[in-house]
Amino acid sequence: MPPFRRARAACTLSGPLVQRAFYSLPQTNLFMAKVMALLGSASDKPVFEKAAAIFKEFGVECEVHVASAHRTPGKVVSLVESSDAEVFIGIAGLSAALPGVIAAHTIKPVIGVPVDSKLDGLDALLATVQLPPGIPVAAVGIDRGENAALLAVEILALKHTELTKKLFAYRAKMAEKIAKDDADAQKW
Repeated sequence: MPPFRRARAACTLSGPLVQRAFYSLPQTNLFMAKVMALLGSASDKPVFEKAAAIFKEFGVECEVHVASAHRTPGKVVSLVESSDAEVFIGIAGLSAALPGVIAAHTIKPVIGVPVDSKLDGLDALLATVQLPPGIPVAAVGIDRGENAALLAVEILALKHTELTKKLFAYRAKMAEKIAKDDADAQKW
């Protein structure tokens, strides 16, 4: 087997259509863990880009699509039911039905990201967290795509233990930044 293989890049968007980008990575840098991110509309792209940066940093494969729970419900169902993803992320604003629709069609973990498009995102937040009993969706803060990605990585680390070391390193880096900021604050 060659030292490099074709691998899906961490989630990327380009042009008016959502596509998967491909590039070569050493085999040791890309985990076979897979996430599918569904965006309710292309306007959710800035929130998704935060998640994409985290997936790229952790070397986790992510597939992304734009599919509306209201305008293209059949597409949402088809994508979810045919996916081999281990975790799903639904990014949506307004009524934010997308994460719940995803959860209704899989027993795999679903993370909802409410988007601030109206009412400071509170409408989307409430729609994401107030699902009926039996169809759970984990919810992160409004516009917190990066937290959705980190939660997905934590879930994947239960099975893909190689991600655990990266998570500890990520948190250590955050602690170092706070320590530096504190040292700088003493000079104010």
